[in-house]
Amino acid sequence: MRLNNLKPALGSTHTRRRIGRGTGSGLGGTSTRGSKGAKSRSGYKRKIGFEGGQMPLQRRLPKVGFKNVNHKEYLAVNLSSIQKLAEEKNLTKIGLKEMKDGGIFSGNKLIKILGNGELKAKVDVEANAFSKSAEQAITTLGGKATII
Repeated sequence: MRLNNLKPALGSTHTRRRIGRGTGSGLGGTSTRGSKGAKSRSGYKRKIGFEGGQMPLQRRLPKVGFKNVNHKEYLAVNLSSIQKLAEEKNLTKIGLKEMKDGGIFSGNKLIKILGNGELKAKVDVEANAFSKSAEQAITTLGGKATII
C-alpha cells in the first residue's frame, strides 16, 4: 500500500453539492431558492391544482346536475323473460339464482321485475323490486311476488 494508491471508502464521499451551508461554500445565501416568494420560504407546500394564482380549472368549470348518493341501479327484467324461463326450465319458483343460471343477468345486480309481456304460468318470483303492474300480474295468476 502506498500513498498514491489510497482511495476513500465507498459511500464516504459526496458528489452532490451541499447547499445552504454558509457563504464560504459558495452555495449559501438564497441556497438556489431565488429571492422572495412562497417557494423561497421553509414550510412551503404547493396546493393541488394551484395554477400560480390563476383561477384553477376545477373552479372555472360549472357544476352540472345532482348525484344522489342513495341511488340504487336496478336491472329491468320483464314478465316475458320470466315466462320464457319458466317454460324452458319448467320452474314454479324463480329467484335470483334461477335467473342468473337462465342467462338473464350476470354478476351481482339488483333486479326489478317489470310488467312488460304476458305471464301465463303460476310462478313464485323473488326479486329486489317489482313494478305495480308486474306484482299484480303475478298475484292474479296465484303466484307470489317476494321482495328480497
